[in-house]
Amino acid sequence: MKRLLYILPILFLAACEGFFGTKTDIEFLDIPVFDDREIAYVPIQPVWDGFEYPVDIIAGWDELIYIADGATEEIVSYDQAGNELGRFAIPGLTAIAQDRRLELLAAGTFDTTINNIDYTLATIYRLSLENGTDYGLKFGQIKSKIIHPYYFKQGIPTVSDTIVRFKGIGIRANNRYYVSRNGVNNNPLKFGGPDDAVLQFDTDDTWLSIVPVNVTGFGQFRDYFKKPQGLATRIQPPQTDEINLNTPDEFVYGSVDPEAVFRVQAIRFVAGSRGASFNQIGFPALDTSITDRILYEPFRFTEPVDVTFGPLPSSFFFVVDAARDSVYQFTNNGYEGVAPPNDATGRLVNVSFGGTGAGLTQFNEPRGVAYLRDILFVADAGNGRILRFKLTTDIE
Repeated sequence: MKRLLYILPILFLAACEGFFGTKTDIEFLDIPVFDDREIAYVPIQPVWDGFEYPVDIIAGWDELIYIADGATEEIVSYDQAGNELGRFAIPGLTAIAQDRRLELLAAGTFDTTINNIDYTLATIYRLSLENGTDYGLKFGQIKSKIIHPYYFKQGIPTVSDTIVRFKGIGIRANNRYYVSRNGVNNNPLKFGGPDDAVLQFDTDDTWLSIVPVNVTGFGQFRDYFKKPQGLATRIQPPQTDEINLNTPDEFVYGSVDPEAVFRVQAIRFVAGSRGASFNQIGFPALDTSITDRILYEPFRFTEPVDVTFGPLPSSFFFVVDAARDSVYQFTNNGYEGVAPPNDATGRLVNVSFGGTGAGLTQFNEPRGVAYLRDILFVADAGNGRILRFKLTTDIE
């Protein structure tokens, strides 16, 4: 399958009120001085610091911001004004997500002893955030755990089972979800599928299957995914009328496989008269009259460890590359850039940015990206901080 990644054209498609209080007023944000002829993401101050190594960040369906600190092994919640609201410890924390029922999913580890042998096993924790009368991370309780490999088999874990880790979680419209998994035993015929895989779970945390991918002209591959990391669906907050069960069931993921030419790809679930399958998604080839760069370019990324969409219907798409210390922004059909306001040419302006350092538009191993209400959030792991940005055209 590795050779296929070199030769196949992998194509790409394209406020809570009441219970949670009124929507956060963001009028307090410092508006940076900028040249009104320039379209770019500009920093919002103050920086959210005090983290040790933030490995993931999400915008929740409750419109709060959740950060996973891999060093302290804590989930930390903030409101949009930057006020810390609570913390919850998860051992081995690597990734977080929130479903539309407002329950958190956290990828971490679980320590257990079997026949006097200690094991540390990859685990997905489900957290309820309400205790009957109160809501929030500080009231969080572990509701259930999915422990590898016991969601698909029983018995004593193998050595390779102890190496497996979960890397990313993507929520579907119906609250089912995808999980990316990494490991070393990648036999495609192995029960439970190869360790490098994307899994699908139902709303009750029951494992459904690995995701096999159909490659046109080559058939179906159980071992399609190589070192998948962060993944995201188009289902992103805030809640809108566009989010329904008719929204395409698709996800985009990043891979850190050094042998992969195309390290960000998109997969869609298609159900038809001949059955259901997961297929690659197509997007247009480079059109230099529109943009100079597209998502689908050989070796475009080095370590795309996290991805996210903006909300429907626009669905901007973002990629954070930990090795290149950069954030990349694309339209929902894979063109890099944003459309200038009141511009009839149809040509996009490139607003991707980054570079190594500790400046307000620089990063040191960024590992997470989120987007909510026109604000871009980046977990700058190496600098121990969360940076926020806003597009100049969105500043009033």
